[in-house]
Amino acid sequence: MSTNNNRDQKNFNQAALDYHSVEPKGKIEVIPSKPHSSQRDLSLAYSPGVAIPCLEIERDPKLAYEYTGKGNLVAVISNGTAVLGLGDIGAEASKPVMEGKGLLFKIFADINVFDIEINEKDPDKFIEIVKGIAPTFGGINLEDIKAPEAFYIEHRLKEELDIPLMHDDQHGTAIISAAALLNALEIAGKKIDEVKMVVNGAGAAAVACTKLYLELGLKKENILMCDSKGVINHKRTNLTPEKLDFVANTEMETLAEALKGADVFIGLSKADVMTPEMLLSMAENPVVFGLANPNPEINYELAMETRKDTIMATGRSDYPNQVNNVLGFPYIFRGALDVQARGINEAMKLAAVRALADLAKEPVPEAVILAYNLKNLNFGREYFIPKPFDNRLITKVSIAVAKAAMESGIAGKPIENFEDYENDLLDRMGRDEKLIRMMQNRARSNPKRVTLGNAEEYNVLKAAQILYEEGIAQPILLGEKKYVQEQMKKFGIELNVPIVDPMDEDQEENRIKYRETLWKLRQRKGMNEYKAKRYVRQRDYFGPLMLHHGDTDALIVGFSKNYSSTLKPILKIIEKD
Repeated sequence: MSTNNNRDQKNFNQAALDYHSVEPKGKIEVIPSKPHSSQRDLSLAYSPGVAIPCLEIERDPKLAYEYTGKGNLVAVISNGTAVLGLGDIGAEASKPVMEGKGLLFKIFADINVFDIEINEKDPDKFIEIVKGIAPTFGGINLEDIKAPEAFYIEHRLKEELDIPLMHDDQHGTAIISAAALLNALEIAGKKIDEVKMVVNGAGAAAVACTKLYLELGLKKENILMCDSKGVINHKRTNLTPEKLDFVANTEMETLAEALKGADVFIGLSKADVMTPEMLLSMAENPVVFGLANPNPEINYELAMETRKDTIMATGRSDYPNQVNNVLGFPYIFRGALDVQARGINEAMKLAAVRALADLAKEPVPEAVILAYNLKNLNFGREYFIPKPFDNRLITKVSIAVAKAAMESGIAGKPIENFEDYENDLLDRMGRDEKLIRMMQNRARSNPKRVTLGNAEEYNVLKAAQILYEEGIAQPILLGEKKYVQEQMKKFGIELNVPIVDPMDEDQEENRIKYRETLWKLRQRKGMNEYKAKRYVRQRDYFGPLMLHHGDTDALIVGFSKNYSSTLKPILKIIEKD
């Protein structure tokens, strides 16, 4: 088994090198965004035409957002002192990670990025370099800078710059894990202001996470923070200012002691520090976030085998409930950039938390389920944080952040119409879908009754749910009522729409009406009254007869039958034009 694992790892390592070395080198590139095919285009792009906007910006620096790409350009900046789980590998070695971050900004939120690796470990010199290049950018994402310098660097830069700035290792993890925490506690039936929490790790991410949890209602007296030396208690000396904020008045010294009776474990440390015995000592329905990468503080399978009531999240994509920063930073910056915010404040972070938590409770689009090769996905123990490829994130989170920036008074350019803004966001992520959205918007203005055959099928029920919840149409489910209701319960689909069962007693009036119609339409083609009476109890005939009588505006059938057998009964009732 270990030989296979070694071979798989070797193959993956080679694949990673091949991926990064193939031409063109790197993961992001600069491409022209304006016409450049003629001499006139070039004279407008550069000399002499470029002088005109230069003078306008000199007169009013804010016009840089109007005449340049500044408003959609973020700097991803690192000095390489805390890169992923690799530690201090240096500025140049951090470049693949920073390019990767740029790629994520672009594909998830259409934000352009320059990655900047600064070979400087002195915090004050690093700050001066960033301040010097800041006019180029609409926002700055600090990345992979070690603590405690990261705290000082971010604090200074936030005070001295007037553009959105965030150290994602701190606040990105905090925002996503906070959203996951709210939902996990709801599933556990616990309140955040009552739970006892143990945080293992006291670096930049751990401190930022815990501070944000406090903003959500967690009580400071209910927190025990541990570092590599154990519980941060009143007996400890030589603590950093950040750790001093979380000193507990307790005699407990070890992680094992701290976890006894705890409701929540937040791991931002290293692999395998939590044992099954520690997990067993926690309270009922323990919430366990093992966020160490690449391996969590306790293996997911081991945790689930140890306690079936464990509610768990990790940083890994191959387990449920991945706390992935890509759920946050692209959309937080998107919303902040679009209102030209002068920073990223607590109100904006909390708005992102609430938006993410709420989104996980909404029905999951079929496209997301297909992307992850799942049968179904409903809010619960195995799904309480959205998936990274959920295309609703850009609208839900970005809009929430933009509104929070406006309400907290730091938006330089407020959004006037959020419906238009939502469409603009969707256009950014898929202009090919613009016609579809136009058609959907038109449908929403006058939703029609749409009857869906084969309503017992999961995919048909999911389609009905989407039509209903998005207001595109008024679905009518056609099928065996009892079985349809059983399937809805099985898949957790709640729909307050009519279920039409041709065999039901409440359809007797329609059956009589439809029988007479079918007999009259087909009496010269071999149809007698007995056959008509029998056929109208079949959905293949009942659905087209609903359409013929105006009892529905549209009919969608054929999910489980071939084209010819589906069309045959329809053509007996609905004439071709």
